[in-house]
Amino acid sequence: MQLKQQGWYQRDIAAALGVSEETVSRWLARARAGGPEALRAHPAPGRPSRLSLAERRLIPEFLWHGPEAYGFRGEVWTCSRVAKVIEEELGVAYHKSQVARLLKQLHWTPQVPIRRALQRDEEAIQNWRDEVWPDLRKRARREHRVLVFVDESGFYLLPGVVKTYAPKGRTPILREKLTRDHLSVMGGMTPRGKIYTLVRQESLNGMHSIEFLVHLGRVAGTRLLVIWDGSPIHRRVKVQEFVSETRGKVWLEALPGYAPDLNPWDEGGWQHLKHVEMRNLVCRDLEELHQEFHLAIGRVRQKPHLVRSFFAQAGLKVGKT
Repeated sequence: MQLKQQGWYQRDIAAALGVSEETVSRWLARARAGGPEALRAHPAPGRPSRLSLAERRLIPEFLWHGPEAYGFRGEVWTCSRVAKVIEEELGVAYHKSQVARLLKQLHWTPQVPIRRALQRDEEAIQNWRDEVWPDLRKRARREHRVLVFVDESGFYLLPGVVKTYAPKGRTPILREKLTRDHLSVMGGMTPRGKIYTLVRQESLNGMHSIEFLVHLGRVAGTRLLVIWDGSPIHRRVKVQEFVSETRGKVWLEALPGYAPDLNPWDEGGWQHLKHVEMRNLVCRDLEELHQEFHLAIGRVRQKPHLVRSFFAQAGLKVGKT
């Protein structure tokens, strides 16, 4: 509009702006009818999101527990799987193409999985180590409860490969079976160095959580203080109902979000089993893997000092238990 008022011809304005003369003509007519404001872009607002901002922010917390926590095989998130999680947790059905855009908005991209999340609240995690953990230890002593950290992991037929000596220039070969078949393991660990496990050849679910709590009540003690993360299999309604029916014998305590390193299993127990006790171990089938796993657990159970070191590695002071 200013160029026209300065005496420019429409063809010169069109050439300067890289548009046709017809476009310039429409712009000028619009400006004469509605003023300069009529030339501003007015994008359509589109359909409102079916998820609130607070609900969208929950999605990364759901996904961080991994696909197997929702019954999927293999630690791979796809848009279809994420869509099923959103529908299960939030009751909203999305097409996988919509999920891709949603994940992009949440800054989730296809990549090699990491063990630390940017969403970690380091202050809250440190406060849990310094304040909450000592209070839980005192409560366990005061109420005569067995304090147990619980976590889950998968043990695959693919071996945990570590370095080994061999003649120079002749790299050793592990002839592994290429499969994603695995054992699902739920483990319990106490500051006294005790280890308890539940092993299944299927993905774990809420009923397995109950089964393991019952097992702990039989072999560890009838009064339990169980510390675990917010995995979906720990949050099932059946689990909460079971705990209520124990009339206080079982007390559950959740770890802060995105803080697997607070659990002595994460970088201690599981890593030691896979990369020390069962290093370079090739099994023919799940039955042999199951046997080797129990042998490895048996060796660790004979070293309570080693189990206590996993607590130190997690930054948890044990003291008297």
